Amino acid sequence: MKITYIVPGFGGTFYCGNCLRDSAFSKALKAQGHDSITLPLYLPHSIEEFAHQTEVPVFYGAVNIYLKQNFKLFRKMPKWLYKFFNSPFILKYAAKKSGSTRAEGLEEMTISMLKGADGFQTEELNQLIYYLKHHEKPDVVHLSNALLMGLAAKIKEELNVPVFCSLQDEDVWINAMQEHYKPKLWQLMGDKAKDVDAFIAVSDFFKNIMQDNMQIEEEKLHVIHLGVNPEVYTVQLLAQNPQAIGYLSRMNEENGFEILVDAYIILKAKSEFSSLKLILTGGKTADDNKFVEKQIKKLEKNNVLQYVEFIDDFRTSVLDEFFKKITVLSVPVLNGEAFGLYQLESLASGIPIVQPDLAAFPEIVEISKAGAIYKPNTSVALAEKLSEVLSDQTSLNQMSLNGRKAVEEKFNLKVSTKKLVEVYNNVLANKNK
Repeated sequence: MKITYIVPGFGGTFYCGNCLRDSAFSKALKAQGHDSITLPLYLPHSIEEFAHQTEVPVFYGAVNIYLKQNFKLFRKMPKWLYKFFNSPFILKYAAKKSGSTRAEGLEEMTISMLKGADGFQTEELNQLIYYLKHHEKPDVVHLSNALLMGLAAKIKEELNVPVFCSLQDEDVWINAMQEHYKPKLWQLMGDKAKDVDAFIAVSDFFKNIMQDNMQIEEEKLHVIHLGVNPEVYTVQLLAQNPQAIGYLSRMNEENGFEILVDAYIILKAKSEFSSLKLILTGGKTADDNKFVEKQIKKLEKNNVLQYVEFIDDFRTSVLDEFFKKITVLSVPVLNGEAFGLYQLESLASGIPIVQPDLAAFPEIVEISKAGAIYKPNTSVALAEKLSEVLSDQTSLNQMSLNGRKAVEEKFNLKVSTKKLVEVYNNVLANKNK
């Protein structure tokens, strides 16, 4: 089967679970004998792609679509200028800009993208369709998220293939926008859902969220938990003498970075945790610099900064070094997440997780038996739970074993990929009846 994934690129400046999910699925499909390719939108997927441009172009270049959306002058720009704004140099610059991952202010752009052929990105859509028709000729097309559903109708019309769409954390993007846009966007997304043949939600929790907001037909919805390849991760001995708390995600307010920092400061005030370390990785954007600096000054003021380590490289290939240094992982996202791939990366490495009682986190902890849940999502509650978990070595060791076993048996990428292919095949079979 020939499968084309259409995925927003992010430039590689921070840990992006959704991007890693899509890349992992594509690689796993190839490993199972399918012809799978990932097409990036907006920006390349990683820093490496900036340095070593592949034969696959970047569609819907971030700078071009921004200029077209906001300035009529650029909606009929000459080809040489269009190519310039889509060059690796310009896109690399765009990836470093503070607003490149910010939802607020992009309401009209999001609406335009959802409108597809009726939006301001018609030229980009035609380029994508041409590439799919003449270079890829896929059997199925899979959209990374529901904000890309504006592409579906034209793809089906021109290629006569089914379109699939993953569901993960779209509500976070919509909820960050101005209040009066939200009903309009959910209505538009509900309308565009009719152009998609099947949706793949990453958790039962998020399936229900999106079904309520978009009124998706039950028969179109499938839940396939995320998976990782356990062979990629080394099972680590839990860090002792000293113990350490790890954080793996973009370092910003929304991901609970400050909650963890404050919880750590609370713990360090206790004599039994005087040697406790904090290991942080996941990167940031220019938007996050001021916020992160504030946390660093707070750590310094409380005389614990010397026990904190920042790790710049968060690629999967080097994460072993991060997990080797920690005892537990905690990413206390303010409002929870649809899943959180970092949880599986931690469990695959034998590292237990401590997460807030929000969104899909309890679902993952319940299935894996490899972590602890706390509430409310405050620094005090997190510190109390971390203190409880770190003080029980027997329980920690059991959770470590449970986590690895859960990844091997339930959150295994091979299993997830086979389930995904089953959905593809069922839709294709019904289409060909």
